[in-house]
Amino acid sequence: MADRIDSKTTAAVLKTPTDLKPDGVKAITKAVNGLVADAFALYLKTKNFHWHLSGPNFRDFHVMLDEQAEQIYASIDPLAERVRKIGGKTIKSISHIAELQSLEDNNAEFVGPLEMLKELMADNNKVAAAMRKAHGICDDNDDVATASLLEVFLDETERRVWFLFESSKSADAGGH
Repeated sequence: MADRIDSKTTAAVLKTPTDLKPDGVKAITKAVNGLVADAFALYLKTKNFHWHLSGPNFRDFHVMLDEQAEQIYASIDPLAERVRKIGGKTIKSISHIAELQSLEDNNAEFVGPLEMLKELMADNNKVAAAMRKAHGICDDNDDVATASLLEVFLDETERRVWFLFESSKSADAGGH
């Protein structure tokens, strides 16, 4: 392929100019790429549960999980682009996602609605903690823009946790 170039040339071509220090770019890239990988994993798990949901709260949970999946998916591109804006490289493939994700996949044949909500709540809480950690890395490296972006996504993540928590209480009580 004529478009392929050696790795040294590739690094130079993809190195977006930034005033951030190289060690900062490396640390921020690692943290944000982990968030991107987890967002892909959480998106797919949320859609999996959305598609395979069953029970008396079907419609409410089905709609909620679809809305949450859309919100998670909408965070991926801005996070990945942020990595590129500071001169880093981001996720390239499904195998790269699998390598970086910290969330566990769920390939069970059946998961009850209450278990779905509780698992998603725990996963979103884990993502929130990773976002806080990434925010600290951004603060330590004077990356205000990435920190600001993370603040918005952290608020959205905490809202998902809240909705999943409240919904799991209603599911636990049999919808009453």
